[in-house]
Amino acid sequence: MNNTEIARVLSEIAVLLQIKGENPFKVRAYERAAEAVGDLSQTVEQVRAGEEGLRSLPAVGAGIADRIEEMLDTGNCTYHQDLLREIPATVFDMLRIPGVGPKTVKMLAEREGIVTVEQLEEAAQAGVLRELPGMGEKTEQEILRGIAHLREYGKRIDLGLAWDIADSVIEQLREAAPVSRLAAAGSLRRMRETIGDIDILATSGAPEAVMEAFVNLQLVAEVVARGPTKSSVLTPAGVQVDLRVVAPDSFGAALQYFTGSKQHNVKLRDLAVRRKIKLNEYGVFRVEGDEEERLGGELEEEMYAALGLPVMPPEMREDRGEIEAAREGRLPSLIEEADIKGDLHVHSTWSDGHSTIEEMARAAKKAGYQYLGITDHSPSQTVANGLKIDRLRARSEEIEAARRAVPEIEIFEGTEVDIKRDGKLDYPDEVLAELDFVVASVHSGWKMERRAMTERIIKAIQNPWVDCIGHPTGRLVGQREPYDVDLEAMLEAAARAGVALEMNADPNRLDLKDTHARRAKEIGVPVLIATDAHWANHLSLMRFGVATARRGWLEAPDVLNAMPVVELRTALRRAQSPRARSKARKRRRR
Repeated sequence: MNNTEIARVLSEIAVLLQIKGENPFKVRAYERAAEAVGDLSQTVEQVRAGEEGLRSLPAVGAGIADRIEEMLDTGNCTYHQDLLREIPATVFDMLRIPGVGPKTVKMLAEREGIVTVEQLEEAAQAGVLRELPGMGEKTEQEILRGIAHLREYGKRIDLGLAWDIADSVIEQLREAAPVSRLAAAGSLRRMRETIGDIDILATSGAPEAVMEAFVNLQLVAEVVARGPTKSSVLTPAGVQVDLRVVAPDSFGAALQYFTGSKQHNVKLRDLAVRRKIKLNEYGVFRVEGDEEERLGGELEEEMYAALGLPVMPPEMREDRGEIEAAREGRLPSLIEEADIKGDLHVHSTWSDGHSTIEEMARAAKKAGYQYLGITDHSPSQTVANGLKIDRLRARSEEIEAARRAVPEIEIFEGTEVDIKRDGKLDYPDEVLAELDFVVASVHSGWKMERRAMTERIIKAIQNPWVDCIGHPTGRLVGQREPYDVDLEAMLEAAARAGVALEMNADPNRLDLKDTHARRAKEIGVPVLIATDAHWANHLSLMRFGVATARRGWLEAPDVLNAMPVVELRTALRRAQSPRARSKARKRRRR
């Protein structure tokens, strides 16, 4: 079994235990173990072969280690199968319905024998659910709407689309409603790569007026629920947006609470209990017997300060060691969008881009950058109008013209060169040596077996003219799984060669993912955050790459394109070649 399969089984065990009403600490241990396995850059088998073995994984004690051992050895987990004999796997579909959680699933199974979405729908249509404890007619109708929603809009959406919707809602509410503070919360604020529902918080002296404006926004296709301080709507694309209006003195508390993550908040509450403090969405309180003293809640900082902690950036709040780092004064100074000095992976009309080189350069100037890398495709990408050698050299004239037109921007003459199946590159070395920057990427042969794919990419890394490996795992979020590659071996090869790995900022890619970027930092691999822009306005996608890098705990020194242009030119491997030194002298004369 591979990492993904093992993580799925561990996650399902956690859900099944929760339905059974098992100890929440046991449930959380399986949840954390599933996350740890899913985030690995090496295989679980490699971890088992290491000095510390499987126990080196977070939350993996002897019991869970035994389960993983069994899966590695037999391809099965007896404990998981035993649980599924008690609780059918169909309950996982039920749990995807908004408002249906493990406790509800347990009650439905025990009282009515309902274990499938179809049975649940039939019971709701027959009016059976309204007679059950804690349900009622309203809940019954919400479940029916939830089932319809699941069938039509069951997929999570990518980070870019989620922010488009959230930004639109916030902008329209500022204009149409009497709000004083507005902010996105939930997994969107933590900048996770996919989003379920969008959570927005507001403060207002007239909450009902805010709700009236919210349910009548242009993007609302259906009102799911409406109340005096909380309402939920669906967009035409089926995305649910929840708006809560909270008291001004509770805004910081609500923002912290609803940002999450669940695991982060659980750990904070554990710390609070030890300090005789109560922490919730309304504020933070010191508890003395029956008395409560309010310590704060208007500002998010007050929630953490009451626990003796600095505020952790939202992107870090995943219970991946951030609380421990905060307690020990080890929080990193995360990369910010203002630290980015340029974008070194963009396309122009010479290949499959839709903006000219000058238009791209002007967009870079508007973004406040020092430099821009024009990296059109190489000839194997015929579908992308890849450049044969004569066209690559002819492009130089337009690059020179753009340099004259936008002198504030240093334009790197580059390419996104294909890595062929045998690891060779789509241009000969003498052509690559003429360029300023080379991104090497896999665009074909996705289904190669692991060893061959790994050797293919490592061979490209070892080429002396390669500066960066583009979208290193080839995944498309929610559409295409990563190709089978030994990421740890790739990272080690990149560290030895001084080659960067790309953090592709396109929300459909976000490749490297956050946990892999953190591993790159640990072993000293530079990361290039780049947009892979095909339109001038796509340079704005940099925000998503930076956010993902922040989730990976990256700081400015970890990021190649946070370097000023002179420092960057010196840092590249090609800077040591006589040809590069000659080009540098020519640039200085210009």
